[in-house]
Amino acid sequence: MIRPSVLLFALVISAPALYRYVLDEIDIGEVLIRFLIAVPIAAILLAGLRFVTAGYGRSEAPGTRVTPTPDTAAPGADQS
Repeated sequence: MIRPSVLLFALVISAPALYRYVLDEIDIGEVLIRFLIAVPIAAILLAGLRFVTAGYGRSEAPGTRVTPTPDTAAPGADQS
């Protein structure tokens, strides 16, 4: 199933053709062909983006708790 974000991105990619259709420079067939070409390109680009960003914000395991201990002075150090 095609995600709505893919269709929206494909619409953005093919927006110049849609604009040229509004200005009556090209016919609707060319606009639809350009949109159909933009759909798989948008799907591949967004899948790559999802693959790259899939690991962000996830932690593998919770961190280990550490109890803080007071620092001890080095032997022979001046403790004034």
